Amino acid sequence: MHGDQQERTGLDERELRAWQTFFQMQEHLRGRIERQLQASSGLSLADYSVLSVLSEAPGGRLRPYCLGATLGWEKSRLHHQLTRMCRRGLVERQAGESRAVYAQITPKGLTTLEQAAPRHSRHVRRLVIDRLTPGQLDQLGEISAAILGPLQHDQQSGDPGD
Repeated sequence: MHGDQQERTGLDERELRAWQTFFQMQEHLRGRIERQLQASSGLSLADYSVLSVLSEAPGGRLRPYCLGATLGWEKSRLHHQLTRMCRRGLVERQAGESRAVYAQITPKGLTTLEQAAPRHSRHVRRLVIDRLTPGQLDQLGEISAAILGPLQHDQQSGDPGD
């Protein structure tokens, strides 16, 4: 890499190569998974993510701020996503104690998720899991946790991380 490239990006050749490969992998993987989900179940990846988190929550419901924090989403993105999903009958907003509002997975949402999950899992296995050795899979988990942990901490503390 030329010096001007490092000055422009702030990354050396090795760092830039790793970052670009990682970024391109994410983009290709997200696109493939999104298309598979849409074709097989009519769900977007965002729909699937919300339904998955809610299905694992106690009683199938969470306060929106908890749901947003789990997903790493901004409040406005979550609001619009929940509104679309409510219109489709996948989730509903419920009033709780002391004016609390909850996002609740509906029976239709749970059924849709249960029908989509096996095909989605097979697709993830084919695209990612089966291409890695057990050691690489462990490394992927460790690397992901090393990056995700501070991102979640920054989000919870309101630190943009810049």
